[in-house]
Amino acid sequence: MKKEQRMAQDILSNVGGKENIRNIAHCMTRLRLSLKDESKANINDLKRIDGVMGVVEDDTLQIVVGPGTVNKVAAEMSSQTGLAVGEETDVDESNLSFSEKAELDREKMKQKNKTPFKLFLRRVGNIFIPLIPGLIASGIINGTANFAKNAGVDETTTIMQILLLLGSTVFAYLAILVGWNTAKEFGGTPVLGAIAGGILFNPLLADIVIYGEPLVVGRGGLFGVILAAWLMTFVEKKVRSVMHSSIDILFTPLITILVVGFIALYAIVPVAGVLTDVITTGLIAALDAGGVIAGGVLAAFFLPLVMLGLHHGLTPIHLELMNSFGSTALLPILAMAGAGQVGGTIAIYVKTKNQRLRNIIKGALPVGVLGIGEPLLYGVTLPLGRPFITACMGAAFGGAFQAVMHTAAQGIGVSGISLIPLIADSKYIWYFLGLVVSYVFGFIFTYTFGFKERMAEGI
Repeated sequence: MKKEQRMAQDILSNVGGKENIRNIAHCMTRLRLSLKDESKANINDLKRIDGVMGVVEDDTLQIVVGPGTVNKVAAEMSSQTGLAVGEETDVDESNLSFSEKAELDREKMKQKNKTPFKLFLRRVGNIFIPLIPGLIASGIINGTANFAKNAGVDETTTIMQILLLLGSTVFAYLAILVGWNTAKEFGGTPVLGAIAGGILFNPLLADIVIYGEPLVVGRGGLFGVILAAWLMTFVEKKVRSVMHSSIDILFTPLITILVVGFIALYAIVPVAGVLTDVITTGLIAALDAGGVIAGGVLAAFFLPLVMLGLHHGLTPIHLELMNSFGSTALLPILAMAGAGQVGGTIAIYVKTKNQRLRNIIKGALPVGVLGIGEPLLYGVTLPLGRPFITACMGAAFGGAFQAVMHTAAQGIGVSGISLIPLIADSKYIWYFLGLVVSYVFGFIFTYTFGFKERMAEGI
């Protein structure tokens, strides 16, 4: 039996069986399950499954199994349950038992208690998570090509032109992809969301004069795209609710595009433009003014965002910084969070005699060095408790270093060692030294007072 088949079976047996699963999904490292009755999930036994690096209880049950494995486990789960990844079974409340109705009411109450800001970040994350593989691949290609240019390779050669084409394509059409995913996330017709994104980045905008000034292509950035695509969904639903079904296919999209198109140009573009200016220039000003302190604080508090699964909500900010300044100074600082965790985990490996813990670290550490920190987070530092704090402390020193050195990245989607080719202005060595700083301080803090052997009991 394949490893992924065994993991899928073990997970199913510890979440109440296939009859208890409502929805199967996954991101880069986590299998996300929506359960009909969450009380049937045996969290402790799930954590002990060979290959499971951690479990997060949120609006979905998130089982961390790592990159490369998660999609295979999700496929096996789909095969064994008959549910497509992303497919959801209907809930017939009339056929629910008393306990199932109580569980459903509890879930509804939990939904009410979610903060708007957390829900907003999660929505934004859902829009960008499907794009991350493409952003990573394109960023690496771009970084490699730019690295070669800096080394003296002629960019007019055919191979360089092809690499630059391949690396830039996703960014050239990113607004359309974001618009598509936004409409899909909010229950609208994806192509209408894609059109909303295309409108805001159409070169013809430069020929249109509104409020006495020509429009700027891309003004408002991806925040504007998200807002316009959401409005497409909202207007589409309103129009469809009053449109006769016989002419719905003809007039609903027509009216939606016309209404939202004019609103986008006269309202969304200027408002979103001001918003993006405030965010990007404000962030750069804070880093310039705050320097060491700003870099340290940002790096120290990034792991908690990863813990909550909200870190993908920062993706549009990185992209806007790249659009406005050519690079994102925020990413190298936040990347230090994973580096601090790597240093802390190495300290635990050196100190502990717990063989299971050492095996978990050996499996998760390589991808942690490459910039994927969830396996270490959910499999090591967070379950142990105090090492999570010392990892954040180590990250703060690396973040402060990156802020002082003014490093920035020309691509997103990766961190750790993998980010080196994407560092702007040839500051590769400074970025690497920042990683070393985080490694060292994460190690020192964790080794001296962050880990005691008794913490590993029962892991």
